[in-house]
Amino acid sequence: MGPEWVAIIALVVLFVIGTVLPINMGALAYVAAWLVGMFALDLSEKEILAGVSGDLILTLIGVTYLFAIARNNGTVDLIVRSAVKAVRGRVALIPWVMFGVTALLTGIGAASPAACAIIGPIALGFAGRYQINPLMMGMFVVHGAQGGGFSPISIYGTITNSVMEQNGLPSSEMTVFFASLVVNLLMATVLFFLLGGRSLMARRMDPDDPDTLSEDLHRGGAKVSARGLGATAPTGTQTLGLRRDRVLTLIAFLSVAVIALAFDKNIGFVSITAAVILAMLSPNEHKDAIRQVAWPTVLLVAGVSTYATVLTTAGSPEFVGTWAAGLGAVVIGALILCYVGGVVSAFASSTALLPVIVPIAIPLIAEGGINAGLFVAALAISSTIVDVSPFSTNGALMLANRPDTVSEATFYKQILTYSVVVVLVGPVLVWAALVLPSW
Repeated sequence: MGPEWVAIIALVVLFVIGTVLPINMGALAYVAAWLVGMFALDLSEKEILAGVSGDLILTLIGVTYLFAIARNNGTVDLIVRSAVKAVRGRVALIPWVMFGVTALLTGIGAASPAACAIIGPIALGFAGRYQINPLMMGMFVVHGAQGGGFSPISIYGTITNSVMEQNGLPSSEMTVFFASLVVNLLMATVLFFLLGGRSLMARRMDPDDPDTLSEDLHRGGAKVSARGLGATAPTGTQTLGLRRDRVLTLIAFLSVAVIALAFDKNIGFVSITAAVILAMLSPNEHKDAIRQVAWPTVLLVAGVSTYATVLTTAGSPEFVGTWAAGLGAVVIGALILCYVGGVVSAFASSTALLPVIVPIAIPLIAEGGINAGLFVAALAISSTIVDVSPFSTNGALMLANRPDTVSEATFYKQILTYSVVVVLVGPVLVWAALVLPSW
């Protein structure tokens, strides 16, 4: 058995174990990288560890640290409040607000499960209160998270763009981002009209009712403190400090985007610099923010990216890509890879899959003349839109926060049915929209 097969079998095993058992897939990937690298490829431990991207890890730490500060000082809650009040009581716009806010959170660096964990309970609380279809509301949150998830300063976007750069593919940051946003917007639009959105258009709520927002934000886990949205009224000095911190945080996010994109500076350095400045300005309030960095995600990405390098060294991506390219039509091979990404990701981590699935596509791009940016966008979207599955973190979060208006068994069946449709139909539609026209 050649090393390429050993690396592929080990990859399948670690995905199965990581799916069945509650073990961080990054830790499993480190073990697999060590064993396969040492005994199948005769690599030294230093050569194995050279596979991790310091730039990628710094970016993950920086953006999630900055987001943790934004959550601590109530900036996230402010965004939700402002967005809900902006609709002026129009119930039909509430799902779109939840879509937009969740997209914004992932777009500025929140991990997709973190954004869903924050907005999901709020959204489903509104669904129960205003008789909005809970499946529609929950899936709007998940699609919003995925819609914003490939911005150049997001976790998914950073991973995908970094992997493309490491593999010599042309940069297509905005192509991947806008493709994901448009696809998820279209899916949300279909859901809106299929699940009763039209009937909501004539309904209104009182946007000035303080109980409306406070209760639903409380369901979303908002902090009850002088610096959050709790019932205890802050003093004048605390109010001024709170407003200052929120304004500075919003400025920080804007500055990070401008400096990183317009001036082409490393997003990891820029994000962590902004986070440190905010922490220095309010050290007592943000002393625990570093604990809220997505450390499990950091371990996940570090381990999987290390194993991805071992996989590449073994020649596995070229092996699989050449096999797919030899099926008679390159576009058929591309479709198969889109389905591989979708099916695997429905049960496993999308974050873990992205560093692996993109290198596999390189032979198809090289030999078949497929546009690299659009093909990677198709792979990325196929591997993330299936996170609506109740077996994924995002789908499970929606199930866990179901409103009392629907039973757990019923809601589970609804989510499962929708996820099956997405897994079966999503990859082929994305492939038809992005890959076929570029071939």
